[in-house]
Amino acid sequence: MQLSDLRNITGEFNNSARMPVMFIGHGNPMNGIMDNPFTRALSSMGQDLPQKPCAILVISAHWLTKGTHVLVAPQPETIHDFGGFPEALYAVQYPAPGAPELARETKQLITSTNVIEDDHWGLDHGSWTVLKHMYPMADIPVFQLSIDYHQPPEYHFKLAAELKALRDKGVLIMGSGNIVHNLRQVVFTDNAKPFDWAIAFDETVKQKLEQGAFTDLVNYHTLGRDAQLSIPTNDHYLPMIYTLGLVNKNEEIKFTYEEIQNGSISMRCFKTA
Repeated sequence: MQLSDLRNITGEFNNSARMPVMFIGHGNPMNGIMDNPFTRALSSMGQDLPQKPCAILVISAHWLTKGTHVLVAPQPETIHDFGGFPEALYAVQYPAPGAPELARETKQLITSTNVIEDDHWGLDHGSWTVLKHMYPMADIPVFQLSIDYHQPPEYHFKLAAELKALRDKGVLIMGSGNIVHNLRQVVFTDNAKPFDWAIAFDETVKQKLEQGAFTDLVNYHTLGRDAQLSIPTNDHYLPMIYTLGLVNKNEEIKFTYEEIQNGSISMRCFKTA
């Protein structure tokens, strides 16, 4: 299948501006129903885009697989993939339609591996707790691409670059995870003071992003003790690697939110400007 086939689906967007690519630090699932500075910032992010997306592709920290999967469900379910939270959070639904045809076209764009079609997954909380604030009407088709957790960061960086054509077709691509994500060090109080190492690594990543030093961020294991404490497992870090792989040469990074919640969770968000 050729890129011309993709135009058949998204042809009405041929004259539209290139969509930015985003990284969202989604944090606590409770953000899905909270009104706080972060969730208000999410609302602004949706309003500030140059146009309404024709579809949204999410690479979430909460869909880890063997092999790369793409969600082809026509009406993806809202997955409450967490435990021990208030009943009000489990009652939330985000009934956005899927994008099965576009998902299958996305599969064809990826030539580095065989992508598996999946109609059993849905929208996990890395997707819906964010999109509920950005696009509360749930009227934009949403699909997800999984993270092959058996592959190194460089693999994900290169795979992401194969998706760049979608940006020119009205598709908003969003990585959803956290740059600093150490649940063992979480402080369960409001206004918890961030750990020094969390502040330091979050700032290191900010500087690397501003410098365009993406290779350093892909090779995060070389960034010392702060990186080790901030990324005890890389499930929440890898969505950012996808975002970096989608950035075009000479594009700038704009930070759309900065905060460290609960001492050890960076909520930093950014997009291409």
